[in-house]
Amino acid sequence: MRFTLPALAAVLLSCVFSVQAKMYKWVDENGQMHFGDKIPQKYQVKEHEELNERGMKVKHKDAEKSPQEKAEALRLERERKQAALEAEKQKKLDRVLLDAYDSEKDLIIARDSRLDAIATQVQLSEAIISESSKKIKSMEEQVAQIKVSGREVPENLYQSIESEKQQVATQTRVMKSHKKRGAEISLKYNGYIKRFREARAQ
Repeated sequence: MRFTLPALAAVLLSCVFSVQAKMYKWVDENGQMHFGDKIPQKYQVKEHEELNERGMKVKHKDAEKSPQEKAEALRLERERKQAALEAEKQKKLDRVLLDAYDSEKDLIIARDSRLDAIATQVQLSEAIISESSKKIKSMEEQVAQIKVSGREVPENLYQSIESEKQQVATQTRVMKSHKKRGAEISLKYNGYIKRFREARAQ
C-alpha cells in the first residue's frame, strides 16, 4: 500500500503521539506516587499501572510475589481445587443416596437389618466362648482329680484343654471384629441419614 507524503507524515506523527501518550504510574518505597513514560527498573517488579493519553488506567500489574508468597498461593490453589473435588464427589454421593433410598425410614431399616445380622454373629461367638469355657473348667477339674489320685494325666486331656483355649481366643477375636464392624455400620448409616436429610432439604 502506498501513501502520499502528507498521509505518511500523519501516520508517523500518530505513531509518535501514541508512543509518547503511554504513561505509567508507580509508588516508591516511601509511598510517593510517580508518573512517567518509563518505569525505573527497580520498580518494574512492583505494583504499577499503565495510563492512556487521558490519564485513564488501561492496565494494572500486581507486584511480583516472593518465593514464599508464590508457595503460599500454590498451597491455597491446591486447597481450593481439593475442596472443589470434594464438593463434586459429595454431590455425586448425594445423588446415589437419593436414588437408592426413598425415605429416611428406608435407611434406618437398612441400618438395623445389618446391625441385627452382626448382633447374631456376636451372640454365636459368645455362646461358643461360654461353652468352651465350661469345657475347660471341667477338664481342668479332671486334671486336678487325677493328680490328687497320683495317676498320670493323659496327654490328650491336656491337648483338649489347649484346643478349647484356642477356640476361646479365636472366638474372642471374631466377636471383637463383629462389634467393631457394628460400630462402623452405625457410624456410616447415621452419617447417611444426616446427609439424606440435608440433601432432601436442598
